[in-house]
Amino acid sequence: MNHLESSFTGKNAFWRYLIMIIVVFAATNTIGALPLLLVMGIKAVSDPDIITELATDPSNLAPLGLDQNINLLLTVFPFIIGLLAFIVLIKPLNNKTTGIVINGTGSFRYNRFVISALIWLALSAIYLFVCIKLDPSNFSINNASLSLIPLIVVALLLIPFQASFEEILFRGYLMQGFTVLLRNRLFSLVMTSVLFGLMHGLNPEVEAFGFWTMMPQYILFGLIFGIITILDDGIEAAMGAHTANNVFLLVMNTNESSALQSEALFEQHNIYPWTEFTALFIMGIIVIIILKIIFRWKTFPALLSRVEQGTKTDQIV
Repeated sequence: MNHLESSFTGKNAFWRYLIMIIVVFAATNTIGALPLLLVMGIKAVSDPDIITELATDPSNLAPLGLDQNINLLLTVFPFIIGLLAFIVLIKPLNNKTTGIVINGTGSFRYNRFVISALIWLALSAIYLFVCIKLDPSNFSINNASLSLIPLIVVALLLIPFQASFEEILFRGYLMQGFTVLLRNRLFSLVMTSVLFGLMHGLNPEVEAFGFWTMMPQYILFGLIFGIITILDDGIEAAMGAHTANNVFLLVMNTNESSALQSEALFEQHNIYPWTEFTALFIMGIIVIIILKIIFRWKTFPALLSRVEQGTKTDQIV
């Protein structure tokens, strides 16, 4: 075991984690927002009403009149800045490396990322196919042009940064931080899942369907990715599944309340959040079972075991 056992390396005082979170999110919302603010300023010179339209619905960049792929870049850029800020700060602030946060070692297990992504993509495709067959009137072809090709390329290039940022921060850094606090895997799993859900509290889906309707779904995503992380002793498989989920939605199925808008192949007209929650719950169980078989994970009671400190010194300074 490496991932959570390595939590005790480096410097782990609470204030260090607090500073990391504050600085990383400040970077995403200042430096990360600069390209979008620059574009908004340029566009507002010729059409001041654009500012009013964007203020009404900040998640909808359509008033800017840009290509959807450019909008996607502007949306994902803050996550790239956040990831870079984390990489720069982790050594001086916590005396750790990004590799330690990912899986407790210095190597990245690419096979975990790819296999998990492919399984999630396959199950997502099956679910979408079933939904279309059961309720064809709820879906329409949104984009069957060659513009799907650049969308696929852009999604594959950008979304791994967005998903990796969230996984490194929550299932990596914060899960290790909570492990230092109580040395309990279940506590770390629940806390990071709840915080992951709360981070998405400003998503347009929350405004459309309500906080208490969408929050269970976001937390469930966190629980699924967290369980995968603990059982696989690292975040690579969770990164793969997370990336696959977001790429699939961008390319294959969009709706007007989606946080990541794109010219996807299909548009879904009506969203049923609790149906989606149930489907995600079932899909999460299937993914975990398949990965358990492929990666030969140890038994599930490992989720409940206490994390024992490794041989390296725990520096709470």
